[in-house]
Amino acid sequence: MSKEKNTTETRAIEFDNNKALPILFGPHNTHLDRLEDRLAVQIQTMGNQLSITGAPADVNAVIEILNKLYKKAIKEGDVDMADIDRLIRMNEDESLTFTSDVDLSLHTRKRHIMPRTKTQAEYIATMNNKEMVFGLGPAGTGKTYLAVAKAVNLMLEGKIDKIILTRPAVEAGENLGFLPGDLKEKIDPYLRPLYDALYEMLPSDLVDKKIEIGEIEIAPLAFMRGRTLNNAMVILDEAQNTTPMQMKMFLTRLGENSRMVINGDLSQTDLPKGVPSGLADALEIIPKIDGIGIVNFTERDVVRHGLVSRIVKAYDQRQASRRGLINSQG
Repeated sequence: MSKEKNTTETRAIEFDNNKALPILFGPHNTHLDRLEDRLAVQIQTMGNQLSITGAPADVNAVIEILNKLYKKAIKEGDVDMADIDRLIRMNEDESLTFTSDVDLSLHTRKRHIMPRTKTQAEYIATMNNKEMVFGLGPAGTGKTYLAVAKAVNLMLEGKIDKIILTRPAVEAGENLGFLPGDLKEKIDPYLRPLYDALYEMLPSDLVDKKIEIGEIEIAPLAFMRGRTLNNAMVILDEAQNTTPMQMKMFLTRLGENSRMVINGDLSQTDLPKGVPSGLADALEIIPKIDGIGIVNFTERDVVRHGLVSRIVKAYDQRQASRRGLINSQG
Protein backbone atom coordinates (compact mmCIF):
# COMPACT_ATOMS: atom_id res chain seq x y z
CA MET A 1 0.00 0.00 0.00
CA SER A 2 1.36 3.40 -0.92
CA LYS A 3 2.33 6.04 1.62
CA GLU A 4 -0.39 8.32 0.22
CA LYS A 5 -3.06 5.72 1.01
CA ASN A 6 -1.75 5.41 4.60
CA THR A 7 -1.71 9.17 5.15
CA THR A 8 -4.79 10.82 6.58
CA GLU A 9 -5.58 14.42 7.36
CA THR A 10 -8.39 16.34 8.98
CA ARG A 11 -9.76 19.57 7.56
CA ALA A 12 -12.61 21.80 8.66
CA ILE A 13 -15.12 23.63 6.51
CA GLU A 14 -17.70 26.18 7.61
CA PHE A 15 -21.00 27.27 6.00
CA ASP A 16 -22.61 30.61 6.83
CA ASN A 17 -26.18 30.03 5.64
CA ASN A 18 -27.86 28.03 8.41
CA LYS A 19 -31.08 27.66 6.40
CA ALA A 20 -29.19 25.80 3.66
CA LEU A 21 -27.57 23.32 6.05
CA PRO A 22 -30.51 20.90 6.42
CA ILE A 23 -30.78 20.81 2.61
CA LEU A 24 -27.05 20.25 2.27
CA PHE A 25 -26.80 17.55 4.96
CA GLY A 26 -30.01 15.73 3.98
CA PRO A 27 -32.59 14.10 6.27
CA HIS A 28 -30.75 12.60 9.25
CA ASN A 29 -27.45 13.54 7.52
CA THR A 30 -28.05 11.01 4.75
CA HIS A 31 -26.15 13.12 2.21
CA LEU A 32 -23.09 13.17 4.45
CA ASP A 33 -23.43 9.41 4.98
CA ARG A 34 -23.34 8.89 1.22
CA LEU A 35 -20.14 10.92 0.93
CA GLU A 36 -18.58 8.94 3.78
CA ASP A 37 -19.46 5.62 2.14
CA ARG A 38 -18.38 6.51 -1.38
CA LEU A 39 -15.21 8.46 -0.61
CA ALA A 40 -13.95 6.63 2.49
CA VAL A 41 -13.89 9.64 4.78
CA GLN A 42 -15.29 10.45 8.21
CA ILE A 43 -17.44 13.55 8.58
CA GLN A 44 -18.34 15.10 11.93
CA THR A 45 -20.81 17.96 12.30
CA MET A 46 -20.39 20.77 14.80
CA GLY A 47 -23.13 23.31 14.20
CA ASN A 48 -22.37 24.98 10.89
CA GLN A 49 -18.90 23.40 10.74
CA LEU A 50 -17.83 20.05 9.34
CA SER A 51 -14.67 18.14 10.20
CA ILE A 52 -13.55 15.76 7.43
CA THR A 53 -10.93 13.05 7.97
CA GLY A 54 -9.44 10.78 5.33
CA ALA A 55 -6.82 10.50 2.61
CA PRO A 56 -5.85 13.99 1.40
CA ALA A 57 -7.24 13.46 -2.12
CA ASP A 58 -10.56 12.19 -0.71
CA VAL A 59 -10.82 15.06 1.77
CA ASN A 60 -10.20 17.55 -1.02
CA ALA A 61 -12.84 15.87 -3.17
CA VAL A 62 -15.44 15.96 -0.37
CA ILE A 63 -14.80 19.65 0.31
CA GLU A 64 -15.13 20.47 -3.38
CA ILE A 65 -18.36 18.49 -3.64
CA LEU A 66 -19.81 20.05 -0.49
CA ASN A 67 -19.07 23.55 -1.76
CA LYS A 68 -20.88 22.83 -5.01
CA LEU A 69 -23.85 21.29 -3.21
CA TYR A 70 -23.96 24.24 -0.79
CA LYS A 71 -24.21 26.69 -3.69
CA LYS A 72 -26.99 24.59 -5.21
CA ALA A 73 -28.84 24.46 -1.88
CA ILE A 74 -28.77 28.26 -1.65
CA LYS A 75 -29.65 28.88 -5.29
CA GLU A 76 -32.29 26.20 -5.85
CA GLY A 77 -33.34 25.17 -2.35
CA ASP A 78 -32.88 21.51 -3.17
CA VAL A 79 -30.17 18.83 -3.08
CA ASP A 80 -30.81 15.13 -3.59
CA MET A 81 -28.84 11.90 -3.83
CA ALA A 82 -28.68 12.18 -7.61
CA ASP A 83 -26.75 15.45 -7.23
CA ILE A 84 -24.30 13.81 -4.86
CA ASP A 85 -23.79 10.74 -7.05
CA ARG A 86 -23.31 12.95 -10.10
CA LEU A 87 -20.56 14.97 -8.44
CA ILE A 88 -18.89 11.83 -7.08
CA ARG A 89 -18.88 10.31 -10.55
CA MET A 90 -17.47 13.50 -12.03
CA ASN A 91 -14.74 13.51 -9.38
CA GLU A 92 -13.89 9.85 -9.98
CA ASP A 93 -13.47 10.42 -13.71
CA GLU A 94 -10.05 12.07 -13.81
CA SER A 95 -10.23 12.40 -17.61
CA LEU A 96 -13.19 14.78 -17.46
CA THR A 97 -12.31 17.67 -19.76
CA PHE A 98 -15.41 19.81 -19.40
CA THR A 99 -14.75 22.71 -17.05
CA SER A 100 -17.19 24.64 -14.89
CA ASP A 101 -17.31 27.55 -17.32
CA VAL A 102 -19.00 25.31 -19.91
CA ASP A 103 -22.77 25.46 -19.40
CA LEU A 104 -24.07 21.92 -19.82
CA SER A 105 -27.31 22.38 -17.89
CA LEU A 106 -30.68 21.65 -19.48
CA HIS A 107 -33.65 23.57 -18.09
CA THR A 108 -37.17 22.20 -18.42
CA ARG A 109 -40.39 23.16 -16.68
CA LYS A 110 -40.08 20.43 -14.05
CA ARG A 111 -36.35 19.70 -13.85
CA HIS A 112 -32.93 21.33 -13.95
CA ILE A 113 -30.74 18.63 -15.48
CA MET A 114 -26.96 18.32 -15.29
CA PRO A 115 -24.70 15.55 -16.62
CA ARG A 116 -23.86 12.88 -14.10
CA THR A 117 -20.90 11.27 -15.92
CA LYS A 118 -18.15 12.41 -18.26
CA THR A 119 -19.86 10.76 -21.22
CA GLN A 120 -23.16 12.45 -20.41
CA ALA A 121 -21.30 15.77 -20.39
CA GLU A 122 -19.75 14.92 -23.76
CA TYR A 123 -23.19 13.90 -25.08
CA ILE A 124 -24.84 17.19 -24.08
CA ALA A 125 -21.93 19.19 -25.46
CA THR A 126 -22.15 17.27 -28.74
CA MET A 127 -25.90 17.89 -28.98
CA ASN A 128 -25.16 21.58 -28.41
CA ASN A 129 -22.68 21.69 -31.28
CA LYS A 130 -23.81 19.12 -33.87
CA GLU A 131 -26.98 18.87 -35.95
CA MET A 132 -26.86 15.07 -35.95
CA VAL A 133 -25.68 12.98 -33.01
CA PHE A 134 -25.42 9.22 -32.47
CA GLY A 135 -25.60 8.04 -28.85
CA LEU A 136 -24.39 4.45 -28.51
CA GLY A 137 -24.33 2.18 -25.49
CA PRO A 138 -26.25 0.19 -22.90
CA ALA A 139 -29.61 0.95 -21.34
CA GLY A 140 -29.69 3.18 -18.28
CA THR A 141 -26.98 5.58 -19.43
CA GLY A 142 -29.39 8.48 -19.99
CA LYS A 143 -29.23 8.61 -23.79
CA THR A 144 -32.98 9.03 -24.38
CA TYR A 145 -33.61 11.01 -21.21
CA LEU A 146 -30.99 13.64 -22.02
CA ALA A 147 -32.00 13.85 -25.68
CA VAL A 148 -35.62 14.51 -24.69
CA ALA A 149 -34.42 17.07 -22.13
CA LYS A 150 -32.40 18.82 -24.83
CA ALA A 151 -35.42 18.86 -27.16
CA VAL A 152 -37.69 20.30 -24.46
CA ASN A 153 -35.04 22.89 -23.59
CA LEU A 154 -34.81 24.00 -27.24
CA MET A 155 -38.60 24.22 -27.54
CA LEU A 156 -38.95 26.28 -24.37
CA GLU A 157 -36.25 28.65 -25.65
CA GLY A 158 -38.15 29.04 -28.93
CA LYS A 159 -35.34 27.55 -31.03
CA ILE A 160 -37.50 24.78 -32.51
CA ASP A 161 -41.23 24.47 -33.20
CA LYS A 162 -41.63 20.75 -32.90
CA ILE A 163 -40.36 17.67 -31.08
CA ILE A 164 -40.63 14.34 -32.86
CA LEU A 165 -39.90 11.14 -30.94
CA THR A 166 -39.85 7.85 -32.77
CA ARG A 167 -38.72 4.27 -32.50
CA PRO A 168 -39.17 1.14 -34.63
CA ALA A 169 -41.98 -1.06 -33.32
CA VAL A 170 -40.01 -4.23 -34.02
CA GLU A 171 -41.36 -6.02 -30.97
CA ALA A 172 -44.89 -5.65 -32.31
CA GLY A 173 -43.91 -7.37 -35.56
CA GLU A 174 -46.08 -10.34 -36.47
CA ASN A 175 -48.14 -10.04 -33.29
CA LEU A 176 -49.36 -6.49 -33.88
CA GLY A 177 -52.60 -7.60 -35.49
CA PHE A 178 -53.44 -9.80 -32.53
CA LEU A 179 -53.25 -7.00 -29.98
CA PRO A 180 -56.55 -5.41 -28.89
CA GLY A 181 -57.53 -1.84 -29.81
CA ASP A 182 -56.89 0.52 -32.69
CA LEU A 183 -53.45 1.23 -34.20
CA LYS A 184 -52.58 3.88 -31.60
CA GLU A 185 -53.46 1.57 -28.73
CA LYS A 186 -51.37 -1.20 -30.29
CA ILE A 187 -48.33 0.98 -30.89
CA ASP A 188 -48.34 3.14 -27.74
CA PRO A 189 -46.83 0.50 -25.41
CA TYR A 190 -43.68 0.46 -27.58
CA LEU A 191 -43.45 4.25 -27.38
CA ARG A 192 -44.15 4.47 -23.63
CA PRO A 193 -40.52 5.21 -22.61
CA LEU A 194 -40.68 8.35 -24.75
CA TYR A 195 -43.91 9.48 -23.09
CA ASP A 196 -42.38 8.80 -19.67
CA ALA A 197 -39.37 11.01 -20.42
CA LEU A 198 -41.61 13.87 -21.58
CA TYR A 199 -43.80 13.73 -18.50
CA GLU A 200 -40.67 14.07 -16.34
CA MET A 201 -39.76 17.30 -18.16
CA LEU A 202 -43.11 19.05 -18.54
CA PRO A 203 -46.45 19.19 -16.70
CA SER A 204 -48.69 16.39 -17.98
CA ASP A 205 -51.43 18.77 -19.17
CA LEU A 206 -48.87 20.72 -21.22
CA VAL A 207 -47.52 17.53 -22.78
CA ASP A 208 -51.05 16.43 -23.69
CA LYS A 209 -51.86 19.84 -25.18
CA LYS A 210 -48.69 19.94 -27.28
CA ILE A 211 -49.36 16.42 -28.54
CA GLU A 212 -52.92 17.42 -29.41
CA ILE A 213 -51.86 20.47 -31.44
CA GLY A 214 -48.96 18.62 -33.07
CA GLU A 215 -46.03 20.43 -31.44
CA ILE A 216 -44.95 17.10 -29.94
CA GLU A 217 -45.28 13.98 -32.05
CA ILE A 218 -44.62 10.45 -30.83
CA ALA A 219 -44.91 7.90 -33.60
CA PRO A 220 -43.46 4.67 -35.01
CA LEU A 221 -40.57 5.05 -37.40
CA ALA A 222 -42.70 4.09 -40.42
CA PHE A 223 -44.65 7.35 -39.98
CA MET A 224 -41.51 9.33 -40.93
CA ARG A 225 -41.47 8.14 -44.54
CA GLY A 226 -41.95 10.81 -47.20
CA ARG A 227 -41.56 13.76 -44.81
CA THR A 228 -39.05 16.58 -44.52
CA LEU A 229 -38.75 17.68 -40.92
CA ASN A 230 -38.06 21.41 -40.51
CA ASN A 231 -37.62 23.47 -37.31
CA ALA A 232 -37.69 20.33 -35.23
CA MET A 233 -35.64 18.08 -32.99
CA VAL A 234 -36.11 14.47 -34.01
CA ILE A 235 -35.07 11.62 -31.72
CA LEU A 236 -34.83 8.03 -32.91
CA ASP A 237 -34.76 5.60 -30.01
CA GLU A 238 -33.81 1.89 -30.18
CA ALA A 239 -32.09 2.57 -33.50
CA GLN A 240 -30.43 -0.86 -33.46
CA ASN A 241 -33.83 -2.26 -34.46
CA THR A 242 -33.97 -0.41 -37.77
CA THR A 243 -33.08 -2.02 -41.08
CA PRO A 244 -30.50 -0.30 -43.32
CA MET A 245 -33.28 1.02 -45.57
CA GLN A 246 -35.23 2.40 -42.59
CA MET A 247 -32.12 4.10 -41.24
CA LYS A 248 -31.33 5.71 -44.59
CA MET A 249 -34.95 6.87 -44.86
CA PHE A 250 -34.80 8.40 -41.37
CA LEU A 251 -31.45 10.16 -41.76
CA THR A 252 -32.56 11.81 -44.99
CA ARG A 253 -35.61 13.40 -43.30
CA LEU A 254 -33.42 16.13 -41.77
CA GLY A 255 -34.73 19.56 -42.79
CA GLU A 256 -33.85 23.22 -42.27
CA ASN A 257 -33.10 24.32 -38.68
CA SER A 258 -33.53 20.76 -37.43
CA ARG A 259 -31.50 18.41 -35.32
CA MET A 260 -31.45 14.64 -35.03
CA VAL A 261 -30.36 12.32 -32.25
CA ILE A 262 -30.08 8.61 -32.98
CA ASN A 263 -29.76 6.35 -29.95
CA GLY A 264 -29.17 2.63 -29.79
CA ASP A 265 -27.44 -0.35 -28.25
CA LEU A 266 -26.03 -2.85 -30.75
CA SER A 267 -25.94 -5.57 -28.08
CA GLN A 268 -29.75 -5.48 -27.77
CA THR A 269 -30.94 -5.99 -31.36
CA ASP A 270 -34.44 -7.50 -31.68
CA LEU A 271 -34.44 -7.85 -35.46
CA PRO A 272 -35.25 -11.26 -36.95
CA LYS A 273 -32.27 -13.54 -37.43
CA GLY A 274 -30.34 -12.65 -40.54
CA VAL A 275 -31.69 -9.10 -40.82
CA PRO A 276 -28.82 -6.58 -40.57
CA SER A 277 -29.13 -3.63 -38.19
CA GLY A 278 -29.50 -0.23 -39.79
CA LEU A 279 -27.54 1.28 -36.91
CA ALA A 280 -24.56 -1.02 -37.47
CA ASP A 281 -24.77 -0.31 -41.18
CA ALA A 282 -24.86 3.46 -40.63
CA LEU A 283 -21.85 3.33 -38.34
CA GLU A 284 -19.79 2.04 -41.25
CA ILE A 285 -20.67 5.18 -43.24
CA ILE A 286 -21.24 8.17 -40.97
CA PRO A 287 -17.73 8.49 -39.44
CA LYS A 288 -16.61 9.63 -42.89
CA ILE A 289 -19.15 12.49 -42.92
CA ASP A 290 -18.31 15.88 -41.40
CA GLY A 291 -20.80 17.46 -39.00
CA ILE A 292 -21.99 14.26 -37.30
CA GLY A 293 -21.20 13.52 -33.65
CA ILE A 294 -20.80 10.05 -32.17
CA VAL A 295 -20.80 9.48 -28.40
CA ASN A 296 -20.07 6.05 -26.91
CA PHE A 297 -21.47 5.17 -23.48
CA THR A 298 -20.28 2.22 -21.36
CA GLU A 299 -21.48 0.47 -18.20
CA ARG A 300 -19.63 3.16 -16.21
CA ASP A 301 -22.27 5.61 -17.40
CA VAL A 302 -25.28 3.64 -16.16
CA VAL A 303 -27.11 6.00 -13.84
CA ARG A 304 -29.96 3.76 -12.76
CA HIS A 305 -29.77 1.64 -9.63
CA GLY A 306 -26.16 0.65 -8.94
CA LEU A 307 -27.08 -3.01 -9.42
CA VAL A 308 -28.03 -2.26 -13.06
CA SER A 309 -24.49 -1.09 -13.77
CA ARG A 310 -23.07 -4.30 -12.32
CA ILE A 311 -25.51 -6.41 -14.35
CA VAL A 312 -24.54 -4.63 -17.58
CA LYS A 313 -20.86 -5.10 -16.76
CA ALA A 314 -21.34 -8.82 -16.08
CA TYR A 315 -23.10 -9.34 -19.42
CA ASP A 316 -20.37 -7.39 -21.24
CA GLN A 317 -17.66 -9.46 -19.59
CA ARG A 318 -19.36 -12.71 -20.58
CA GLN A 319 -19.77 -11.51 -24.16
CA ALA A 320 -16.10 -10.50 -24.32
CA SER A 321 -15.11 -13.88 -22.87
CA ARG A 322 -17.16 -15.71 -25.50
CA ARG A 323 -15.63 -13.63 -28.28
CA GLY A 324 -12.17 -14.51 -26.96
CA LEU A 325 -13.06 -18.21 -26.89
CA ILE A 326 -14.38 -18.12 -30.45
CA ASN A 327 -11.29 -16.28 -31.66
CA SER A 328 -8.97 -18.76 -29.98
CA GLN A 329 -10.84 -21.68 -31.53
CA GLY A 330 -10.84 -20.00 -34.94
